[in-house]
Amino acid sequence: MHARQRIVIAGASGLIGSALARSLVADGHQVVRLVRGRAEFPDEVEWDPLRQYVRMAGLVGCDAVVNLAGASIGGHRWTDAYKREIRDSRVLGTATLAEAVAALDVPPRVFVNGSAVGYYGDTGDRAVDESAPAGQGFLPSLCVEWEEAAGAAVEAGVRTVFSRTGLVVSRRGGAWGRMFPLFKAGLGGRLGDGRQYWSFISRHDEVAALRHLLDTDTLSGPVNLTAPEPVTNREVTATMGRVLRRPTVCTAPAPALRLVLGELASDVLGSQRVLPTRLLESGFRFAFPTIDTAVRAALR
Repeated sequence: MHARQRIVIAGASGLIGSALARSLVADGHQVVRLVRGRAEFPDEVEWDPLRQYVRMAGLVGCDAVVNLAGASIGGHRWTDAYKREIRDSRVLGTATLAEAVAALDVPPRVFVNGSAVGYYGDTGDRAVDESAPAGQGFLPSLCVEWEEAAGAAVEAGVRTVFSRTGLVVSRRGGAWGRMFPLFKAGLGGRLGDGRQYWSFISRHDEVAALRHLLDTDTLSGPVNLTAPEPVTNREVTATMGRVLRRPTVCTAPAPALRLVLGELASDVLGSQRVLPTRLLESGFRFAFPTIDTAVRAALR
């Protein structure tokens, strides 16, 4: 991405969106942030995903639109009301932006829309890539609907990419943001039997991969944003203990997790061994490909 570009980001205040925005601005690009509520700064544009509204004037002349907006998956117990919030924040928001992109007289070159490895459901020990079908359950169904909501952009001929992201290794938020303090306090340990695979990616590589999706004109459709070596929860636990030099004797038994987390426990205890086949084939190279390097990078 060489020439200065105008890039619209929804979810620019989140863990990934904020890092992507900083990276783009540092390289001289103009970032336009979609905000719910009143726009207070020149680089902000109002939108409301639940009302399916976006101020169209703010999208005129954009080169790319990146949609990373959505209610936290792991932030609350999955009541029926919160599952609706998770779904609506993603599906309605994606449909709003896809339709807006399609309606522009000069549409952007690319629409990068967030998605998740939750698409594949519980894969056990079986490794899967973008060629695998959707799994069963709430998260796979959500991801299918989430990606289908971008249909207007696809039909308008805009290159549309779905960034199916794994667990982002960062101290600043997400699942790992909650894990670091526990492990530093010596309270970390495996979840369930620890045999479930976790498909992870460092925040640095997540941002670099998103920029790669923006730049690589041959990529469209689903692309897995996960490190090339998924590891088990048991291996994650051992790595966290080793890097942080803390004991990891605590465990969270599966029945207790199900009692405390409800349906969300299926996400914590489920196994996803997801490979970034298309990302690697397109020439992307990971700076932190292993769990050890990703954890150490998060501590810097």
